[in-house]
Amino acid sequence: MKRENRTGGEQDASPPTEPSRIIEIGPDIYQFHSEKPGSHIYLIRGRSKNVLIDTGTTSHFPLLKERLSDVGLRVRDIHLVLLTHEHFDHIGATTFFHKTAVVAAHRLAANKLDLQDDFVTLNKYYNVPSKPFWVDVWLEDGAVIELGNRRLRTVHTPGHTSGCVCYFEPDEGLLFSGDTVFAGGTLSDVAGSGSVSDYMESVQRLNNLRVKKILPGHGWASDTPEEDMPRAVENARELLNDSMVFFEAFIKTRKLEGQGGYWRQKP
Repeated sequence: MKRENRTGGEQDASPPTEPSRIIEIGPDIYQFHSEKPGSHIYLIRGRSKNVLIDTGTTSHFPLLKERLSDVGLRVRDIHLVLLTHEHFDHIGATTFFHKTAVVAAHRLAANKLDLQDDFVTLNKYYNVPSKPFWVDVWLEDGAVIELGNRRLRTVHTPGHTSGCVCYFEPDEGLLFSGDTVFAGGTLSDVAGSGSVSDYMESVQRLNNLRVKKILPGHGWASDTPEEDMPRAVENARELLNDSMVFFEAFIKTRKLEGQGGYWRQKP
């Protein structure tokens, strides 16, 4: 089976059969499989705190609550919510946790969320009702979250959006990659606040980590990061080259006029 990646190339990839809605990734680590249009949600039961990585959409909160119950937890048993970026399909149900849990996101995502920027979160684009919440902790690149028996390192990976992060668990080499990179080295699109050149640098940084398993926000997990991450770098390079060709063609149809630096079509 051929699967087309978002840079336009093709990859040989065969997705597994439809997975269980709750997958035990490892001891006390679970994936709650996404319900479209939401993202996967990851639960880590730490010694000192229970953590959710992303929360999916607002409308699917009843399903999230049910899956927490299936593993013996209630909403108030979640101590920390870590967001990978600011898009509605990853953050929507956070509103149901923020009164009892600490919510954390990269500072560039946190700023947009605190300002309730519904255009950046894509709530306006998809006409999705939003329920506001606040971000308690504004993360920086390299911030470490200690869970007692595990630790997560924040890796700022701008590209898809400016506020994208991945969370890396170095002991087992687990990369919670959000929308930065998917199985097969597939990349996401570059959204409004994103940048192709930033994306290139981000995947190069991830390629330097000792990743043993990629746990993305959509699609299936990957046990072959040694193949996928170099492919992601090549896909990013291809995307960057395609963008350069596009803008070179665009510039030929425009000319820069005046001191203000604005673009106007040639007469």
